[in-house]
Amino acid sequence: MPDTRDTQLLAALRGAVGKRHVLTASRATARFRKGYRTGDGPAIAVVRPGSLVELWRTASACVAADVSIIMQASNTGLTGGSTPDGADYPGGLVIISTTRLGGLAVIREGAQVLCQPGTTLHRLEQALRPYGREPHSVIGSSCLGASVVGGVCNNSGGSLIRRGPAYTQLALFGEVLPDGTLRLVNHLGIALGDEPETILSRIDKSAFTEDDIDPAKDKWAHDHSYADHVRDIESEVPARFNADPRCLFEAAGSAGKLIVFAVRLDTFAREDETTTFYIGTAEPARLTELRRTMLRDFDTLPIAGEYMHRTAFDVADRYGRDMFFAIERLGTDRLPALFAAKARVDAAIGGGLSDRLMQWSSRFIPDHLPEMMRLYRDRFAHHLILKVPRGQVEAARELLARLFPGGSEGDHFECTAKEAAKAFLHRFVAAGAAVRYRAVHADEVADIVALDIALPRNTREWVEQLPAALEAQTIHALYYGHFFCQVFHQDYIVKKGTDPLAFEHALWALLDERGAQYPAEHNVGHLYVARPSLQEFYRSIDPHNQLNPGIGHTPRGRDWTDNAATGDHP
Repeated sequence: MPDTRDTQLLAALRGAVGKRHVLTASRATARFRKGYRTGDGPAIAVVRPGSLVELWRTASACVAADVSIIMQASNTGLTGGSTPDGADYPGGLVIISTTRLGGLAVIREGAQVLCQPGTTLHRLEQALRPYGREPHSVIGSSCLGASVVGGVCNNSGGSLIRRGPAYTQLALFGEVLPDGTLRLVNHLGIALGDEPETILSRIDKSAFTEDDIDPAKDKWAHDHSYADHVRDIESEVPARFNADPRCLFEAAGSAGKLIVFAVRLDTFAREDETTTFYIGTAEPARLTELRRTMLRDFDTLPIAGEYMHRTAFDVADRYGRDMFFAIERLGTDRLPALFAAKARVDAAIGGGLSDRLMQWSSRFIPDHLPEMMRLYRDRFAHHLILKVPRGQVEAARELLARLFPGGSEGDHFECTAKEAAKAFLHRFVAAGAAVRYRAVHADEVADIVALDIALPRNTREWVEQLPAALEAQTIHALYYGHFFCQVFHQDYIVKKGTDPLAFEHALWALLDERGAQYPAEHNVGHLYVARPSLQEFYRSIDPHNQLNPGIGHTPRGRDWTDNAATGDHP
């Protein structure tokens, strides 16, 4: 039973958002408490505010009660950073879900946007389409209904080579001060008043004009330096990674250590006249030369270059087919509802039944991949999807003809629009396919050890060679990623009897020898140990350690002590 303090807190939360949006029953909160890939634990409540004013009142009540707080958007993270990890949170835990806070405003004639914490990438894409603009990320995470603010808070990179990690210096956020009080900080560059509820109410109602918006030319609303940064192919430092001090600023990289109410971001001109090439090779060095040549010599950077190994191709083909079909036929706007329904079924029945049913049904879906991709799968182990702008097509054709002329060493073809869409979609269902494999083969699989790594920009030997002892513990090793940025997602489906933690630590040692940084873009969550520079950043923005305590294996106690929770909560 809740203690008196919890009863008072629940009453305050219901007063803030209404009884319907304060969830306490285990079944009702399950889909918020359990991570998409990892993480689980109890919570006093899940609260779903419907306005920024309600979010402020919810956060104020939680801060005053000195409970631990986790901010959560779509719960599509891969490292468990927005879900509980165990039961030892100081004061107990409240999860604040922001999915009802999907407001956005297109400002400065489409050049920028103002996004609330529940705004999805897909919705932002739709809002910008009439302006001929697009957001930082346009495919990938958007397929899973991920939020714009979540991307900023995790410095998510996405697939677009020129744009780097999601980043802004213009944000509106709440911070918990050392004395345990909550303060609202308006660094949006928009004049909205002085009192917190006045400021937030005006954003809720879009009650501001262009005259209230400071151009803020001295502030960045995206990483302006990344295009030059990624071209430095002789650097021993990776292009982008979560602990990179270049991109840690207030909300950017905050990983739930601030309560972010809104971010102001730049948008980008949409390039409609593009060409996509599909490349296959048995010789990774040819892809290395392609990357280095285009980054060093081409006047314009490519738009995207997505890598996929044959094993990842196969697992995505078989275990991501229904997701591919759902995205292609239903669109990404319906996916959040689909995930929510799936989570409710899992919470009610358990045991991964929904995954097994969906996998069974996928056998009735007709072949979804183009014939040329099938042929390349049989011919080559390494696959790259290369998208270039109109002005780069001829130069790309010449380079590809030299490096991938046909035959066993490598080949390429120009995709039709339909083939290009299918190729990219196949690449982006790979991450979910690993989760499906685990659910379907629970008797064989110990777990998924999922890493996202950034190799130094001067890396030439990027293909991993697993030691025999680790390879023997692996059912499948899946490699895919953002090739030109040298950011790779590496999912190891390990056999029953394997200690996943020991396996992961052995991989870390190998990565350290290669000069890699990790995580690259999914943030530390509860899987990785935060680097000292990242820990120091977290301490600076959350000195009381009340927001997402314990992230990155940091201390959970208030004021960054090692003390854990002292009370039990249902």
